[in-house]
Amino acid sequence: MDGQQSFFDNLQPKTAFIFGIVLAVLGIGTLGFLMLGGCILKGDCPLPSASGDKLDAQAAPSPSVPTAAADVPAVTDEDWIRGDKNAALTVIEYSDFQCPFCSRFHPTMQQVMKEYAGKVRWVYRHFPLSFHPEAQPAAEAAECAGEQGKFWEYGDKLIENQATLGAALYAKLAAELGLNKGKFQDCVDGKKYTTKVQAQAQSGAAAGVNGTPGSFVIDRDGNVQEIQGALPYESVKAVIDSML
Repeated sequence: MDGQQSFFDNLQPKTAFIFGIVLAVLGIGTLGFLMLGGCILKGDCPLPSASGDKLDAQAAPSPSVPTAAADVPAVTDEDWIRGDKNAALTVIEYSDFQCPFCSRFHPTMQQVMKEYAGKVRWVYRHFPLSFHPEAQPAAEAAECAGEQGKFWEYGDKLIENQATLGAALYAKLAAELGLNKGKFQDCVDGKKYTTKVQAQAQSGAAAGVNGTPGSFVIDRDGNVQEIQGALPYESVKAVIDSML
């Protein structure tokens, strides 16, 4: 009616301004809550992941399939192969000796080799991460041990002693395995395998590896199943069984 004043007419300008801001914030918040609730109910919200740094990733929820088998470089005589070289199934692991998740996955692969003896071969390729200062030196030391036929034994010991990686450990492990000390040290000091290690990392990145461990299970027909992260044995077993 004429002559009557509304609630807003009785407010001081400053008070009215503050009250308006509060109403606007409440309105936007309510709208956002309704939108978020709706997308959660539909299951299509792009919520952030809690998996952490993808370059040092833990196990992914489930395996995924890469775009093409051709993305993964073929196994050659330059690769380190554990198990029957003529096995029906190949597991290529891109790994980092300083990666804590790789140390969790290593026993899983050791169990695979035990349970699937003659059926699965394990190929180890280097993927040293830039924020692991000992990853590259450890990989090169393993290659130098490989010159004397002890790559896998040396690699197992690197994983077992991951907390103390360093030059002193590399020399100690070489002695424990009975390697020729002078030949081993010359190889390490001369950085003989720097290029090989870096080339393997680049090939892994080109194949889609963005974290360690990053593995590919490949059958004789070239079908590929990717395993991201340190999946437990039962999960890896399920992938292997489905491809054998």
